[in-house]
Amino acid sequence: MRFGTAEIVRDLDRANGWLLSVDGVAQSYVDLDDPRHLEFDYVCRIADVLDSWGDSSAPVDALHVGGGACTLPRYLAAARPGSQQVVVDADPALVALVRDQFAVDTIPDLDIVVGDGRTVVSGVADLAVDLVLVDAFERGQVSAGMYSVEATRDLSRVLRATGVYLANLSDGPGLPFAGRVVATLSAVFGNVLLLAEPGVLRGRRYGNIVLAASAGDLPTEEIAARAAAAAFPARCVWGAELRALVGPARLLTDAEPVTPPTLPTDPFVQSTED
Repeated sequence: MRFGTAEIVRDLDRANGWLLSVDGVAQSYVDLDDPRHLEFDYVCRIADVLDSWGDSSAPVDALHVGGGACTLPRYLAAARPGSQQVVVDADPALVALVRDQFAVDTIPDLDIVVGDGRTVVSGVADLAVDLVLVDAFERGQVSAGMYSVEATRDLSRVLRATGVYLANLSDGPGLPFAGRVVATLSAVFGNVLLLAEPGVLRGRRYGNIVLAASAGDLPTEEIAARAAAAAFPARCVWGAELRALVGPARLLTDAEPVTPPTLPTDPFVQSTED
């Protein structure tokens, strides 16, 4: 693989469930018999947004930057039949693997494009999609270049007026990277919400963070209710509470590249920063 060594492991509890890992880090879980079964909590939080937004059964045009095993494209194809989807992934060997092992070419109305996310997005027409989902990692790190204000503006360009931007990233105590992403999204879209487990928000451990943004309204109350009622509850934070959580963070820019956080050996280790 371009970004590490991939491994596929069968789930002993589900007849056709599979876990995809790269360099020992879990990347995707897919149940080929049940596309609506979502194993990872952060993927469930993304689904909370998708199921709360608009008509939950209406088809959408979706652009995914980062593919993995195509868990969410498979989910959208089942939950919103007729959706037209494009997945962009920079790792041709990984794309070949998931095509061979997970039959992703059988997902209705899905195209997979191998290439650099920003390059491919630059060629997408204005107002072409309803949904953008960024879930791009390289060797266990978030692909930070996808979160700069320049990249975010280009992604907002391809979204329709009522469209939604979604992202999965990871961060540790203090949310130094997520805070800057929130600031960047707020500058471009206006409306932003954050979903994460309480332990991550309190700085107790490293973990996944889901962000949703839109130039229009977001169904924050319904999303918050769904997340709170989950088997492993998450908090939904927006507005003044979100601004207080992340503090006065600076925008991410192409002129100031940053190194995103890396999964620590012990994700429960507290930050040593003052």
